[in-house]
Amino acid sequence: MSLKPDTSLVDRLHPSPNIEPRRIAGRPSILILHYTGLFDIEKAIDWLSRPESKVSCHYVITSDGEIVQMVAESERAWHAGLSSWHGETDINSASVGIEIDNPGHEFGLPFYPPRQMQAVARLSRDIIARNAIRPEAVLAHSDIAPQRKIDPGERFDWAWLAGEGVGHWLAPEAVTADAPSVEMDEAGIRALQRQLVAYGYETRTDGILDGPARNVIAAFQRHFRTARVDAIADAGTLVTLERLLAALPPRPAA
Repeated sequence: MSLKPDTSLVDRLHPSPNIEPRRIAGRPSILILHYTGLFDIEKAIDWLSRPESKVSCHYVITSDGEIVQMVAESERAWHAGLSSWHGETDINSASVGIEIDNPGHEFGLPFYPPRQMQAVARLSRDIIARNAIRPEAVLAHSDIAPQRKIDPGERFDWAWLAGEGVGHWLAPEAVTADAPSVEMDEAGIRALQRQLVAYGYETRTDGILDGPARNVIAAFQRHFRTARVDAIADAGTLVTLERLLAALPPRPAA
């Protein structure tokens, strides 16, 4: 299987057979960050390269910052699964996927070490520059699949990454950790849901809070309001989201 690095940042190649042509014309427009969810990174890389796994990604970043490429960026890797963003449901065709070495929530969600985060920033900046990916299109797996996924999790340092020029982020509305959250009324919940859709999330806008609706709120908090990830539709979550929407970079003229 022939694989050439797409960037000089790649430390080694480990091709995966789990690829196919992209089904969307043009360059990828989304960057998705995942965690591996396994303790052993070599086992994770091996699994991502086995045909029976039916999963793959473009890059893996180890805990010590090594960058491993598994799929060419021109190809469709199988990392997103059932997912959606701004109405696009073929996220695998629209994105580049990076798996980050971390055992995940099942094992306590360790903090991501500095060398690893620095490698994430370097590789992400490179991918973004070559593909003209917008800041708000740098997403967590949990953003695009909030009913199924919670990675890379609330301990992933999105604020630091944005400071390194990757992603869209701003300081969230402050919360007091020991104070209870207060749910908004139906009109406020509906406003929050509409703003979530405007940002890109897939959710209903009926003002009803059931399990799926709360999963989307939790996904937003896990990325943008990590001090309290409680899936509660509180005013602070809405204010944070409104500020993010207001701060979106302007889109270039058509």
